[in-house]
Amino acid sequence: MSKRDVIFPAGRSALYEIHRYSAAIRSGDLLFVSGQVGGREDGSPEPDFAKQVQLAFDNLREVLKAAGATFDDIVDVTTFHTDPEAQFETVLSVKDRMFPQKPYPNWTAVGVTWLAGFDFEIKVIVRVPQTA
Repeated sequence: MSKRDVIFPAGRSALYEIHRYSAAIRSGDLLFVSGQVGGREDGSPEPDFAKQVQLAFDNLREVLKAAGATFDDIVDVTTFHTDPEAQFETVLSVKDRMFPQKPYPNWTAVGVTWLAGFDFEIKVIVRVPQTA
């Protein structure tokens, strides 16, 4: 088995260590990013939902940056919601700021009952740009 090409953002290792997973794995020019949540540096959830969603996107940005990618390189998005009906407008508001224009990435939203203390999670697949 080949060694995984693991990507971690700087300064955010607590949550990954607590739950024993990698932030992202690169395979060729694809980057598979684990679900990002609105966790603070110590791994605890941000209690305010709107701030939690924004922080999840901010944390995603840091993983992308560590891999040499941006939101423009995202191909596929999956989001997980503990109360989709009540949360959807808040999520859309943040999502629209992160993806302000067409073409938008694919997006699948899934309602779930548990996210380890969080209320929102976003995972993505990215095509990493070739470096010169």
